[in-house]
Amino acid sequence: MLNIDELKYDEKGLIPAIVVDCYTKKVLTLAYMNRESLEISIREGRTCFWSRSRQELWRKGETSGNIQKIVDITADCDRDALVVQVKKAGPACHLGNDSCFADKVFESETYQDFSLDSLYELIKGRKTEGKEGSYTTYLFEKGMDKILKKVGEESTEVIIAAKGGDSKEAIYEVADLVYHVMVMMVEMGIKNEDIIKELASRHVIDKKVKQEKMV
Repeated sequence: MLNIDELKYDEKGLIPAIVVDCYTKKVLTLAYMNRESLEISIREGRTCFWSRSRQELWRKGETSGNIQKIVDITADCDRDALVVQVKKAGPACHLGNDSCFADKVFESETYQDFSLDSLYELIKGRKTEGKEGSYTTYLFEKGMDKILKKVGEESTEVIIAAKGGDSKEAIYEVADLVYHVMVMMVEMGIKNEDIIKELASRHVIDKKVKQEKMV
């Protein structure tokens, strides 16, 4: 474990801290810490920064309630920057956004970024805004019964593909199932983050069970 005495602060005694959601791995904000705020963060298990504008210590969420509980803190190879993984309660941005990083400056025309979060937002947009000719919009218009019917059908297709031992077909059918399950999630107001948190809680339980069996 690295001692904080080995960290390198700038001429003002500050070190940048990149705050990341431990579940989604989304960058939430970039803030700064000095030695005192870092010590407080470690001691209290929640983020405390140094406000450059107010020139004072700033515990994240002390007024808004949007606290960030620390999972771990990692220094870079030069030991002059930190990545702080957190479990957040509420938006990270003072504007009420989930992340401070929302305004794109550049987007490649050849490289298409994809993630389950971007897919979720696309599906959500088809529900709130709709799009003529969109299959996703069609599912939302038909309602939950239609959505659940498709989830059931795709589940069966996954079983058939897996039973047949065809990996390529199984991948195709699993992708179909994931998509329709996400449509169901959007309809129910369930977020990807909710599923990740549930899986994470089960992971901890599974580790404990394994440890008990080894004793």
